[in-house]
Amino acid sequence: MLLNIDTAKTNKAFEKLGVKDFKNNYSLYKADNLFDDLEKGKISEAVFFDGIRNISKLPLHDNDIRNAWNALILDFRTESLKHLEQLKTRYSLYLLSNTNSIHHQAFHKSFTLQTGRRNFDDYFTRAYYSHQIGLRKPEKEIYNFALQDAGIIAEETIFIDDLLKNTEAAAALSINTHHLQPDEKIEDLKL
Repeated sequence: MLLNIDTAKTNKAFEKLGVKDFKNNYSLYKADNLFDDLEKGKISEAVFFDGIRNISKLPLHDNDIRNAWNALILDFRTESLKHLEQLKTRYSLYLLSNTNSIHHQAFHKSFTLQTGRRNFDDYFTRAYYSHQIGLRKPEKEIYNFALQDAGIIAEETIFIDDLLKNTEAAAALSINTHHLQPDEKIEDLKL
């Protein structure tokens, strides 16, 4: 929603390294245990890199794996970021993101290079990253954790996500939701 990504670029980057069928193990819609554990912060980057070497049966270097893994990260949507600044003057904004430490470092670096600003998290009252809290969407526990930690009420909250399974899980907990469509941008919504 705020960061443009292209998972096909990561698939192609791993294929270039000789990793066959990478997309069968990971996508936005499914993840095997290695990727799920990385996004929940259950394993270190080193364990993840070893896991990729085990899956591929190739002696890949850590930096090659890191670069392929981060290939999906494109750029931030500057109009969406400007809109967040306006929204933050009227609402408390929270970020609930499935990500991992490798992508987290990469998109924060990309954010600073693109915008000249120091911290992406400044757009939010609080940012919750799956790898830091050990929970992942669409597990109901992550929504309950964020609601309780932020001290907000489900019925007074709107959760916006581009994956239907994530908005359905939030709605099941009485959170108002909006499933962001591929052609929609956050600044298009009437909030």
